[in-house]
Amino acid sequence: MSKDTSNWFSSWFNTPYYHILYRDRNDTEAHAFMETLTNYLNIPEQGTILDLACGRGRHAMYLNTIGYDVTGVDLSENNIKHAKKFENHRLHFDVHDMCKPYKRQFDAVFNLFTSFGYFDFDEGNLNTIKAIKANLNDTGFGVIDFMNRDVVIENLVPEETKTVGEIDFNLKRFVENGYIIKDITFEADGEAHHYQERVKAFSLKDFEALFDQADTYLLDVFGDYKLNKFRPQTSERLVMIFK
Repeated sequence: MSKDTSNWFSSWFNTPYYHILYRDRNDTEAHAFMETLTNYLNIPEQGTILDLACGRGRHAMYLNTIGYDVTGVDLSENNIKHAKKFENHRLHFDVHDMCKPYKRQFDAVFNLFTSFGYFDFDEGNLNTIKAIKANLNDTGFGVIDFMNRDVVIENLVPEETKTVGEIDFNLKRFVENGYIIKDITFEADGEAHHYQERVKAFSLKDFEALFDQADTYLLDVFGDYKLNKFRPQTSERLVMIFK
């Protein structure tokens, strides 16, 4: 079954197969990053955090266990339905479009694990940064955790097959029209499936232009989850702190 790729995230993220393909993500690394980041930002005890594009809520749930009042939002209704099973009085989940401001302000807004640059139109990316700014209180910080474009492109694996359980996911990766694209095909449940992931290959300079247009101020830039200095040719990540 071939899927429409023009709005790929609303279909692919809403399927169970997305979570099957990526079920081996490193939670230990993610938890350590959340502790390092919240300590660096000095978010107050009982502080409020918005996890923007939260998926099934793995970061939001951990942030809640270490003392924060967390709201996770995502466009995928299925992701939020799953996450809501874990809600408590200081952990909430909601379906929400990241291009638009949420209904309250926070001590921090986190956009994690390259959950940015999905749109085929620049306005969507700019509006997302504007929305993050609108959701920050007077002392709040925005955080975007993005891939380091240059390192990703340099190390792109053009083709591979990843077997998870009984499914063989055939993956093709390439760069096209300024996007890093992953083409995903597989057979499951008696059907042929085709999805795509498309992420705009933003550089730090591109983000700086977006921050300027959104009237935000870039405070710090880091290159990994331990918050070491960003080095364009070698850093694993592009972690940006702004307000």
